[in-house]
Amino acid sequence: MRILFSVLLSLSCVVVSTAAGQERSDVQRVPRQPLLAQIHRLTEAMDVVGNPFDAETLRELKKLKSLEDEANVTQQVQRLLDPYCIATVDIQDDGPPLVTIGSATTNLLEQGWRTFLVKVINKPGITGRLLVESPNAAPLPHAPASEVESRWMQLSSYEGQPMRPNLGGLELEYRILQIYSRDPGNKSALLEFTVSRGSGADSELIRQWRFDQGTDGWKAMNQCEITAKDGVLHFVSDGEDPFIGSEVKGRGGPLTLRFWAKSDVGGIGQLFWWTEDRPQASGDRQTNFVIEQGKEHLYEVSFTVDGNLAGVRLDPLVRPGTMRIDWIDLYSAQRSAEWSKLNVEFDCMPATTVTLRVFDADGQPGFGKFEIRDSKGRIYPAQSKRLAPDFFFQRHIYRGDGESISLPPDTYQIVCSRGPETIPEIKTLTVTDKPTELVYRVNRWIDPALAGWWSGDHHIHAAGCLHYENPTQGVQPHDMIRHIMGEDLKVGCCLTWGPCFDYQKRFFTGEVAEQSQYPYTLRYDVEVSGFGSHMSGHLNLLNLKQQIYPGGESKDHWPTLGLNTLRWAKQQGAVCGPAHSSIGLSRFVGRVPGTDGKDGLHDLPNFNIPAFDGIGANEFIVDVTHHVPGPDGDMVPAVDFVSAMNTQRVAEWNIWYHVLNSGFRVAVSGETDFPCMSGERVGIGRVYAKVDGELTFDKWVQSIAQGRSYVSDGNCHLLDFSATHAASQGTTHVGEQGSEMRITSGGELTFRVTAGAKLEGEPDLPIELIVNGYPVESKSIPANGMVHDVTFQRPLTQSSWVAVRAFPNAHTNPIYVVVDDKPVRGSVDSMRWCLAGVEQCWKSKQATYAPDEQAEAEAAYAHARKVFSDLIDQATK
Repeated sequence: MRILFSVLLSLSCVVVSTAAGQERSDVQRVPRQPLLAQIHRLTEAMDVVGNPFDAETLRELKKLKSLEDEANVTQQVQRLLDPYCIATVDIQDDGPPLVTIGSATTNLLEQGWRTFLVKVINKPGITGRLLVESPNAAPLPHAPASEVESRWMQLSSYEGQPMRPNLGGLELEYRILQIYSRDPGNKSALLEFTVSRGSGADSELIRQWRFDQGTDGWKAMNQCEITAKDGVLHFVSDGEDPFIGSEVKGRGGPLTLRFWAKSDVGGIGQLFWWTEDRPQASGDRQTNFVIEQGKEHLYEVSFTVDGNLAGVRLDPLVRPGTMRIDWIDLYSAQRSAEWSKLNVEFDCMPATTVTLRVFDADGQPGFGKFEIRDSKGRIYPAQSKRLAPDFFFQRHIYRGDGESISLPPDTYQIVCSRGPETIPEIKTLTVTDKPTELVYRVNRWIDPALAGWWSGDHHIHAAGCLHYENPTQGVQPHDMIRHIMGEDLKVGCCLTWGPCFDYQKRFFTGEVAEQSQYPYTLRYDVEVSGFGSHMSGHLNLLNLKQQIYPGGESKDHWPTLGLNTLRWAKQQGAVCGPAHSSIGLSRFVGRVPGTDGKDGLHDLPNFNIPAFDGIGANEFIVDVTHHVPGPDGDMVPAVDFVSAMNTQRVAEWNIWYHVLNSGFRVAVSGETDFPCMSGERVGIGRVYAKVDGELTFDKWVQSIAQGRSYVSDGNCHLLDFSATHAASQGTTHVGEQGSEMRITSGGELTFRVTAGAKLEGEPDLPIELIVNGYPVESKSIPANGMVHDVTFQRPLTQSSWVAVRAFPNAHTNPIYVVVDDKPVRGSVDSMRWCLAGVEQCWKSKQATYAPDEQAEAEAAYAHARKVFSDLIDQATK
């Protein structure tokens, strides 16, 4: 067994055995200095990828510096490096290159990577890029079911620093190619090679950007700066919607944008494009890709252009951060005839089974989240070879007790956790050729469910955005429940929306999904997105009894006025609110007059008037003024909540503060919009709802509507918010009895909350008492994972809404303190802000309403104008 283990370990390094019967293609003489410089970069790059040459090869290469004869140096380089080569590519003056099998043994390892070299003989002196592809290395996401088995390998050409993306034009050069195997056993692969020779109708290459002389046509377009230095493009984002763009003329059809980059933050990037006939970027011409944090990475973004391409826009980050981009290339996916093919037989040694034993804090078998990296820092299983329930756009996987994973022999660092309520643990695991176990016991720093506060995410998706589209038209309920369990998210609302609507709608039952495992609850509902009234703001429709609007069987017939959608949903008892609230609220077109100096701490509230030009809480400013018939015919508010925790925090909470100040008792709820706003995990944005007794979805969703909840990122908690009136000794708990306390003027109130946080660095975290949108008192707690009882004492002389926040991590819903039966109102400037919002929203959204709904839209907006105008009149009197 020891001998076998040594063989397996050797496969994780470069294999240098020479295959018998192969003729070596030798180059006779190459200029010494550029050849040695290229070999120096190659040696450094092999260190970077974690597969350095063996000590003897390094010593021999170092000796070459003392040789003066160019022919001798050329021959010695080939003697030392050819045994590492899987192929030799001989570039011709015209036509495809000649490709022959190399000398390296073609052994691979299941779930493991091998590093090879490719020898390039370049007599014509071409300075394009060497491209290596394989149909066997096509990605599994979006793959037809019939091709899943044949897509068993992954190719990665290392073209980052210190390597250069293009060939140097030297007659002899070596490139790095890494190959991964998903499967064990004997496998066949077709490797395909070409060299780009410049843009043109007979070439795949449309445009290449290099940054030796500047930004090469790329321009900063929003919330960012770009500079070119040392041959790379440096991108610095100072906002949440940064993007750069470049004009480029090219043919349409299927295209691929490739670029090599390293980012200090992760997330979801976007690529937009425009054409000669439609010269602006638009939401229907964009695609998403995953940004790897802190990792050198080759990004390949595929998209299809209708018409003649005129420009591209890259949105590489969704938050402040930096990215270094080494080079960018744009290729047509319609191949030229300049490709050569090489059939290669591989022998893939089986990996080792690792069984995971997972126990929750109470000792019961549980679920865990595992991010697995080998000694080279590579993620396992390889992301491009994953199928659900393991998502290719995530670094981690989820496994339950007794489940397993196959890993090649190596030493691994494994980050184990189960959502933000737990303390992550890093384990080191050495895998040999023998099956082994990894034991993980969940360590919680807080468990709100023990006190009846049940976590949930009301906005996740099983299709579209980063999800697979084929072969399954999104993922299945049994996939989604594993992610909910792995993040210890007690409730997940999986919302069917535009992409794959007709497939995903089959999972709606009007009840909790059968895949739920108490207390982990999965339910399917609807987000109005990609159809209907989505242009005036997406809507989350929860707890529906029927999921299809009357008059059709799909999504094409839905109303374009959001209020009409809400009327239908509320008639069946749904709980409703806008999605990703800040979209459309972060660009400003003016300010409420006379409000200079009135903005609060963190700009909450602020009186800048948004453009209302997005898909967040836009028409919400109108709908919040309306009541519509409920299930029993009684009039109920058209909207129950505003969403938070997944977009720009100030804008989310600012619109909420202003409608609360105007007297509308709307709750706040937490969401992620997984995997669109983020593919990192479900439950990034959460709502913790108080439920009496056993958890049920009906009780949980009604607690959201009643405001018996708090929103959180899971790292900070504000439980059991209450108010006690000293004179009457009456106590009101948030969300109970309408969250209302009635008092007569005079007397002091005591506000209590149980607060805890665990943040990186364990800073002091201010816990603020908010009255009508402004902090009136603050007390700090250490964010060290300990829970503290925080008390505020405050007299109130006028009716007010009162809440507690820990910016930007968590916020309670309000308690409404009614003094002397007067209505709860904040600043009249909030009402003016809302009225200005209605006017601006009409300017932005009128054209989105269908002709046959224009009259209803005008009436809905007119009603909202009158409501806010009347509130202003009452306040000023």
